[in-house]
Amino acid sequence: MGRIVVTEFMSVDGVAEAPGGDDNFKYGAWTFEYDRGEEGNKFKFDETMGSDAQLLGRRTYEGFAAAWPQRSDEFSDRFNSMPKYVVSSTLTNPEWTNTTVIGSDPVAAAKEVRERHDGDVVVHGSLSLAQALLDADLVDQLNLMVFPVVLGYGKKLFAETGDRKPLRLADSKVVGDGVAILIYRAARD
Repeated sequence: MGRIVVTEFMSVDGVAEAPGGDDNFKYGAWTFEYDRGEEGNKFKFDETMGSDAQLLGRRTYEGFAAAWPQRSDEFSDRFNSMPKYVVSSTLTNPEWTNTTVIGSDPVAAAKEVRERHDGDVVVHGSLSLAQALLDADLVDQLNLMVFPVVLGYGKKLFAETGDRKPLRLADSKVVGDGVAILIYRAARD
């Protein structure tokens, strides 16, 4: 059985909305103001190369599907070729290679995808999906890249949950322009 890993770019105040750009968000592409440095880029490279599959919400999927297929390098080739599962009730005809729409129930989707894979199933962005999985105690690991900015506005990863979620810090380091990489694992009994 695989592990569900949620990976997010976020500000110090927890905002994770549109880190790579969005015309409707007043701070879209806010992460581009910071250099992750070689070590930060290696972290994202290793995360992708070590993943078995992606589990995505529809909006994140659509942004990725518009951006990644025309790129070709080792990272992009892996990103494009790995299995992708989209939690959606509206997406019907995904065109990005190896994409499967897996229904609209995030909890059922995560459980099904976790059973299909032995390694990491990574949730990139996809805030609503990530929040639902956190609330259902299905997240095995959180990979957070915390950028040194307070945005003061925007959607946050950590919404209200049904109960507290104990975590264990597994690793931390600072890379590039002061970007903190924090790896937390679920501290389940």
